[in-house]
Amino acid sequence: MFAKGKSKILTREDILQAEDILKELVDAHEWGGDVWVQGITGKERGKFEASVILNPGAKQKLNMVDMRATLCSLAIVDEDGKKLFTPVDVKALNEKSAAPLDRIFTVAQRLSGLTEDDVKELAEGLEDNPLEGSASD
Repeated sequence: MFAKGKSKILTREDILQAEDILKELVDAHEWGGDVWVQGITGKERGKFEASVILNPGAKQKLNMVDMRATLCSLAIVDEDGKKLFTPVDVKALNEKSAAPLDRIFTVAQRLSGLTEDDVKELAEGLEDNPLEGSASD
């Protein structure tokens, strides 16, 4: 059982109506300013996790090359929360400076509840060297 405390027991409506996607301004001075970074949804996280697995099925590898740019493309938004990038933009984002991408990735990870352990868990069970995967140029 659980101890009853001061916390509210949530209803279905409480959960579905909650404004739970956090947003934070991140320094991207290399690009000339700041960007809004927003946590991703559960559905987006599933798509993100699926997108970093190369060769689904046999001999899977983790695609570390596109991982940061992919999460950044999902998390960078305008002031209203509208995404600035699409999956088509991942390759172009990969050509940008690693410094702001790393800052944005770190904030997106935190806002999305995506930890380093989650990335390691993705790699579990993959054959060969799971962190060696790369995307084709």
